[in-house]
Amino acid sequence: MKKIILAIALLFSVLASQAQTTSTPNTTTTPDKTPDEQEGLAKTYLSQIMGVALSATSNMKLFHFVYDWIGTPYHFGGSSRRGIDCSAFTKELYSEVFNLDIKRSSRDIFSMVNPVGRDDLKEGDLVFFKIHSRRISHVGIYLGNNKFAHASSRGVAISSLDDNYYSRYFYKGGRLLASFKDEFTGGSTATADDENNN
Repeated sequence: MKKIILAIALLFSVLASQAQTTSTPNTTTTPDKTPDEQEGLAKTYLSQIMGVALSATSNMKLFHFVYDWIGTPYHFGGSSRRGIDCSAFTKELYSEVFNLDIKRSSRDIFSMVNPVGRDDLKEGDLVFFKIHSRRISHVGIYLGNNKFAHASSRGVAISSLDDNYYSRYFYKGGRLLASFKDEFTGGSTATADDENNN
């Protein structure tokens, strides 16, 4: 029996090494890719990883930012790579991707948006949830295809609005008001008040 298992393991290792050899691109004969081709490859890769179809108008900085943060642990009140909560993640994303300084808590962020229905959400809009609460307790960033990025209790991840859990607690979408885009300059040093149940 051990000989059979050993033979199967050896067969799989040979097949795996052949697959790696055949899938490795020959970089000596492949011409350098143009920036458009490189961006196209990046979009294809990110769309496969995130499950979101990226279009020609997609904000690549947004998707790179999200990809870079995926897996960061959740920490209530946290705002760093060691641990972050939903509103701090949203604030950091809006600062880095859109160069906008938004408020710190999910409820305060909601005060800065024009409510948007689920069917009217666009890439970069915000999605708000009332999870086990009568008040807004969770926020994420809409990516398209009903997917959104957020710092959940399992860490920074991409989830679907179609998921039973998030569909049940979804409150509203929101698009940052133009007045805040133009005028909001002050940073908030308030601590997070998002609930630790997202």
